[in-house]
Amino acid sequence: MKKTFTLSHPTIKYPRLIEATKNEVKKYLKRERNKKLPEYADFWGFDCRFGQTEALAEEIHVAQINEKINFAESQEWTAFYLEILATPAQRIKRDDADEQEEDEESASEELDEDR
Repeated sequence: MKKTFTLSHPTIKYPRLIEATKNEVKKYLKRERNKKLPEYADFWGFDCRFGQTEALAEEIHVAQINEKINFAESQEWTAFYLEILATPAQRIKRDDADEQEEDEESASEELDEDR
């Protein structure tokens, strides 16, 4: 999806337009996640860009989309650009060494909290 959402309409109020865009994005993500994955992939990853215009769009994480739309609402933008591209991805297995380091870090943090 590469789309510029306009947030001005003669009869539809601004908050309703915001909710409609959030709903459209949510439906698109659900539709893409339900597509059949290639054999080599574990899940659908999403490459996202958001900005006031296509030229000003910056890369964001898929989890930040609603947050960015809320930001656009707070700034009262009349339009914004959103790009979401689904890419098949594969989970990377963690090494045992990485897991041990994280366990040690979390244990030391718990000790610090207890003090």
